[in-house]
Amino acid sequence: MSKRFLLSLLIVLLITNITTLLFWMNAKQQTGETVVVDESNEEIERDEPVATIGNEEIMVDQWMKALRDNYGEQQLKQMIDKSIVKQLATEKGITVHDKVLEREIALLTSTQGVMTKNEVEKVEKQWTEDITFRYQLEALLTEGISIPEEEIKTYYNLYKNQYNFPKSLQLSHILVNDRETAEKVVEELNNGASFSLLAKEYSIDEESKDEGGYIGYFTTTTQFLPANYDVQAEKIEEFSYSEPFVTDRGFAIIFLHRSLPKITFSYEELRPYIKNELALDELGQSLSTNPLWEKFDINWLYDE
Repeated sequence: MSKRFLLSLLIVLLITNITTLLFWMNAKQQTGETVVVDESNEEIERDEPVATIGNEEIMVDQWMKALRDNYGEQQLKQMIDKSIVKQLATEKGITVHDKVLEREIALLTSTQGVMTKNEVEKVEKQWTEDITFRYQLEALLTEGISIPEEEIKTYYNLYKNQYNFPKSLQLSHILVNDRETAEKVVEELNNGASFSLLAKEYSIDEESKDEGGYIGYFTTTTQFLPANYDVQAEKIEEFSYSEPFVTDRGFAIIFLHRSLPKITFSYEELRPYIKNELALDELGQSLSTNPLWEKFDINWLYDE
């Protein structure tokens, strides 16, 4: 996997974390004497503390000022950067292939732990925006730079397998000794019991029970995926559990958190992205919007 790709992956994760941290500051809304502090529209009174430490209180305005002072300029610049790239990309018809987005989202997803359906929807929306921004920025920075076709093909032949993504399953399981216990577990699940709590109570798998039965991500071709787990996973939807089935260690019930599809690319699908990557290397240029700012008349709070 190329160093540039790994760096880009880290940048996407960093941007996502910073954006989440700053949501409260950017989405701040005032209604009389109350302040909306998060996306669930939770309100607090302006004269109530957001934290109390012994006899000391931290008030809303102190908190907001600290966020603005520490992250305000960075966040505003990021918003301007995204507007610049979006406008130029729209003007020039620069889009990102759906499969490229799906593959990068799958890679990012496979680095995460367990997420709820709502958390998945929220984070995938943010990732899609960040990934689209990055690829459109690459295209804008390398516009007009020619790379020999043979060089692009050579790079593709060397690294094409690294762009593919194998079908992967994110699983938890509850392993028990007999069918009677397994059916009892399923009955409790059907009545609304927590899978992770039941795993801690019933599972005989000492390696996973303390983690609520969580066993992680597996490609469907790996030897480390327990036998028959992939077959059972095909029968259920994401965020649901299976019926009990026989394994070489007893009876198992699996919970399918995520099922990430196999993604492969042809040369033509990858060609523009490889070309842009090689062009950036040739220019020795970092992935920065600074060269694009001069294309707009920009007035902002932090003008020097």
